[in-house]
Amino acid sequence: MKLTPYSRRVYYYETDKMGIVHHSNYIRWFEEARVDLIEQAGLPFQYVEQEGIMTPVLSAECEYRLPFRFGDVFVIKAYIPEFGKVRFPVTYEVYGTDGQLHASGKTLHCFVDMQMRPVNIKRTHPHVYEVYEEMHSAGEKLY
Repeated sequence: MKLTPYSRRVYYYETDKMGIVHHSNYIRWFEEARVDLIEQAGLPFQYVEQEGIMTPVLSAECEYRLPFRFGDVFVIKAYIPEFGKVRFPVTYEVYGTDGQLHASGKTLHCFVDMQMRPVNIKRTHPHVYEVYEEMHSAGEKLY
């Protein structure tokens, strides 16, 4: 499995009075990168939800190192460093086009059904489990 890191330009509305990206936008970017990762791996979000599975965020954290400004291009590499049957973290590395690390973070998720009950996808949705397991196993070789 070989994927492309998520990338786009910083939008003007994402900046604050100081002209830098407001810290809250990094969590949004994490979601964009996570959706892109899963879609590139072959599981469009709509498909997963049609299968009756959701992956809510249980926690989110971000460490900021260097700022981005309007028009800058950022690149996010998202990884699944651990993978179980119900819960999984996603880690993120946010780079500038110069290759410098600007931020890093982590979100924690779980698999639930549409009634928000935990789901063991290895048992209930083995095809979804296999894709997540492959993303986890690939690690840094994803990109």
